[in-house]
Amino acid sequence: MSVKLHIKKGDTVYVNAGDSKGQTGKVLKVLVKDNRAIVEGVNLVSKHTKPNSKNPQGGIEKKEAPIHLSNLQVLDPKSGKATRVGRKEKDGKLVRYSKKSGEEIK
Repeated sequence: MSVKLHIKKGDTVYVNAGDSKGQTGKVLKVLVKDNRAIVEGVNLVSKHTKPNSKNPQGGIEKKEAPIHLSNLQVLDPKSGKATRVGRKEKDGKLVRYSKKSGEEIK
């Protein structure tokens, strides 16, 4: 049985809790098993790397860490503000829509 999540890869989301509260970004990856997502430019952590062929200098690298889905909200396509997500059937398929404006989320 697969779990239905309110967030998909490619969505623009708003962070409503945690250190990155108030930031927005695009979802790069959704980790379904862990109920987390990696969002572009949000929840950055410093990763210390040894010198290797890709990075011969080594050093400290900024990298996005996964953030829990409960701390993310999809942005309304119309107003650009955070909204809850609903599902309704359209042409025999379930589509996600914004609870704020009623607009379909692509």
